[in-house]
Amino acid sequence: MDLKVLITEDCEDGGYVVSCPALPGCHSQGETMDEALENIRDAIQGCIAALNDRAVRQAGVVVRVVSV
Repeated sequence: MDLKVLITEDCEDGGYVVSCPALPGCHSQGETMDEALENIRDAIQGCIAALNDRAVRQAGVVVRVVSV
């Protein structure tokens, strides 16, 4: 799955701030652009895992795994 991310330079503290608009609240940062991209990959995986966990906890919901 490919997701677009937004990268901005952090002029105040240095480094880069990155967010994933498809997953509201999914943000990360890094000293270099490469580090920021690596960190947002981890953050995206964590956000998706949290969303999946919430779905499983809903009463009366049948859970199936779908690959995309």
